[in-house]
Amino acid sequence: HNGDCLLQEQRGERPTSSTRGALKNPFVGNVSKYVPLPPSEQRAGVKKGRLQFDACFESGNLGRADYVSDYEYDLFIRPDTCNPKFRVWFNFAVSNVRSEQRVIFNIVNFNKTKSLYRDGMSPLVMSTSRPKWQRIPSKSVFYYRCPDHGNNYVLSFAFAFDREEDIYYFSYCYPYTYSRLQQYLERVDALNLPYWKRELLSQSVQQRRLDVVTISSPHNLQTDSHQRMVFITARVHPGETPASYVCQGTVYSSVHTDEDILSGIEESGMRNYVLPQKYSDVLFS
Repeated sequence: HNGDCLLQEQRGERPTSSTRGALKNPFVGNVSKYVPLPPSEQRAGVKKGRLQFDACFESGNLGRADYVSDYEYDLFIRPDTCNPKFRVWFNFAVSNVRSEQRVIFNIVNFNKTKSLYRDGMSPLVMSTSRPKWQRIPSKSVFYYRCPDHGNNYVLSFAFAFDREEDIYYFSYCYPYTYSRLQQYLERVDALNLPYWKRELLSQSVQQRRLDVVTISSPHNLQTDSHQRMVFITARVHPGETPASYVCQGTVYSSVHTDEDILSGIEESGMRNYVLPQKYSDVLFS
């Protein structure tokens, strides 16, 4: 089945029902301004309404897009970097739409049995003219197991485009990028706070920073004596963006605290360690 599916892909054909979902991890990169077309239009120009998919941006993730019909597309997400069994995060752009065009997107290779999509959560959407994330109505979202796709879990959601000139973005949940974290840490660094210490713990496989932040009184930061500690860590998988927001909020409240709390930290001999992203490379899956 895998060979048949690859051959169909090379010919520009959409895989048949016997080969849909047969490829486990065939993706070597995100799609880049890719337009899946029906076989009858493979040699023709791309007309309006043939959706163009793109995920070549930070935190983007979409490995493959298949044309099913004028009203439906099968989408495949790429696995985490160095973790091929974990497939949850998606974030991609769609352009070349028609006004009032209605489509169904099927994200067909989720690996999670349990998902908040079963309990009312829904994907996010924004566009270039409305750059604020909004949730797609939950009545248009379905999460289920599908035998047509190797019994993987499928997220299907319906959407109606309304502005032809816009580029639309769809995401698993609110994105939080590696660059955003680095910019925030640099802003706090610039304050030269006496109770803040940022260090390079190590570098990732792809040579990105893995920071560790220590928040404590100046005295505690300078001594090497045995101390009690609080260790806060967040964000292993790319879909865990809520943890990044909570972590930033924790850091914010810690570095903007009042003198009485800092005095209490100094008296207790407490150090607060924060590892805001345990594995930054997954944000570039």
